[in-house]
Amino acid sequence: MEIFKYGLLVALAIALLFAAISDIRERRIANWLNIAIAAGAPLFWFASGMAIWPDMVSQLGLAFVGFWAFAGLFALGWLGGGDVKLLGAIALWLTPFAFLDLLLVMAVVGGAMAVFFVIRRMIWKPKTQGTLPYGVAITFGALWVLGATHIPAATQVNGIGSVQQ
Repeated sequence: MEIFKYGLLVALAIALLFAAISDIRERRIANWLNIAIAAGAPLFWFASGMAIWPDMVSQLGLAFVGFWAFAGLFALGWLGGGDVKLLGAIALWLTPFAFLDLLLVMAVVGGAMAVFFVIRRMIWKPKTQGTLPYGVAITFGALWVLGATHIPAATQVNGIGSVQQ
């Protein structure tokens, strides 16, 4: 069952990289990709030996609350719709503390990207709209946390926060 679990994590990593690349190229993360990421989570739960109560129910609750919290940021124009759906889908894969770690890494990477974009616009003054492909920051944060929580050598050390197995 472990090989299946790690196979699902590799598939998730590939899907996240695809989301980041499509966000860079098109400033869009496709719905089918977010659905595929969300649909893989229950397989991961069973492969990980999660109990229906409280583990799987808490995963669904985290994704529900996270999705609606980020939908509020979408309504304010601070996040794109694909970013909101991607965060909701990723929340299905992570424990609440791991999801908080993802948000922390995502915020740091997103802030660095914003600084880079501002400097780039000041130097080259592109005529294109300066939207930030935040799927890149989300992907970086997710991959960081997945590596810290699921790579066997990384689970021996308390990773970037409260994540430890």
